[in-house]
Amino acid sequence: MTVDAAGPLPQTCRPSVWLWPGLALYAGPSLNLAPHSGSVWCLAVGIGGPLSVTVEGADPVRAPSVLIPPRFTHHLACHGDGLVSCYLEPASSRAECCRAKVGARRGDIGVGHVEAHRLQFTPDDDDSASHWLDIAAPVADRHLDPRITLAVNRIRADPADRVSARELAASVGLSESRFLHLFRAEVGTTLRRYRLWARLLRAGAAIADGHNLTDAGMQAGFASPSHLSDRFKSTFGLTASALLDSGAAVRVPKTWRADAN
Repeated sequence: MTVDAAGPLPQTCRPSVWLWPGLALYAGPSLNLAPHSGSVWCLAVGIGGPLSVTVEGADPVRAPSVLIPPRFTHHLACHGDGLVSCYLEPASSRAECCRAKVGARRGDIGVGHVEAHRLQFTPDDDDSASHWLDIAAPVADRHLDPRITLAVNRIRADPADRVSARELAASVGLSESRFLHLFRAEVGTTLRRYRLWARLLRAGAAIADGHNLTDAGMQAGFASPSHLSDRFKSTFGLTASALLDSGAAVRVPKTWRADAN
């Protein structure tokens, strides 16, 4: 994977990934994704053609834009020039606003983002990526239970920390069972999946800083490069090394909005 320190190349040359706290955005070809199930909401918009989502036991869904919920195994294919997809933490205000902008459903899949016509461009730098994200999933006021906010901030600050659910619960004055129930209700995904998401983002940030997969995985709390690769594929549909081999540029903007999620 290329670390993009200089000015961006035209998007036709290579795919790009942007990472912010709790957020990720991808722009480029579909990269022949395998069936996968993410920890977060995923909005995907086809550029120059529709997308199709295939789920076992159901008819394929074909649409210009699709919204995939967390914990939903699917296969995503692109039938145009490429796609742009953003990954949004379930409890974030951006996810809530994005869901409100998707007008129809086909089973569990949302179709028809109301701003899809304005999203028909491929970001090629930090500013255009932020602009795409602000159209697709604008920020709004949303507040988590303060006890869950403390736990989320602790996980984000150090995803590699192997603090147990019991310890997290005790730190905010809850029983383990009550904490796990409240965490899922407030965040929209399980503690295990949220921790995985935070570790994947941390690994991506380490790669953007120039670290190899082994070092990036260790910094993020993965037991081995294969552990990172397996979890990456189960979440995004391809291994981390496959994304590296595509020549993708991983970018962590030097500045981001305080309300990024």
